[in-house]
Amino acid sequence: MSIPNGVRASALDVSWTKSAYSNAEGNCVEVAALAGGGVAVRNSRDPEGPALVYTPAEVAAFLAGVKDGEFDHLV
Repeated sequence: MSIPNGVRASALDVSWTKSAYSNAEGNCVEVAALAGGGVAVRNSRDPEGPALVYTPAEVAAFLAGVKDGEFDHLV
């Protein structure tokens, strides 16, 4: 069963995790492993809102870019 992008995050039966670097105001994203290997991402300020769903390969490519500093210009 495929989980579509934009599914209500609170409808997923998953355990959400946020970074230890998140601030006290709740400005962070949370991730959850999905059955079948996918990864869901949600905005912690809107836990009822939509979740974006990515494949393991998409997440691996993004994390490699983060580690290489490709996105440092965004913050």
